[in-house]
Amino acid sequence: MTQWIRALARMAVLVMLIAACPAAALQVGDKAPAFTLPATTAEKLSLADYQGKKNVLLFGFVGAFTPT
Repeated sequence: MTQWIRALARMAVLVMLIAACPAAALQVGDKAPAFTLPATTAEKLSLADYQGKKNVLLFGFVGAFTPT
């Protein structure tokens, strides 16, 4: 559970940084920067793992069992 909280905190910081610096935000048609995120298991997922795939969807949610 602690890993989830850390991951959510990192994402929140990232969102705040992007909002504070709109020039760094991606525009439609831009390539996504390389990133690695923790999965729900012990593994890490990287955008490079999906190179060559037509579409990649990044979806995150807070489960009902996590504190708000």
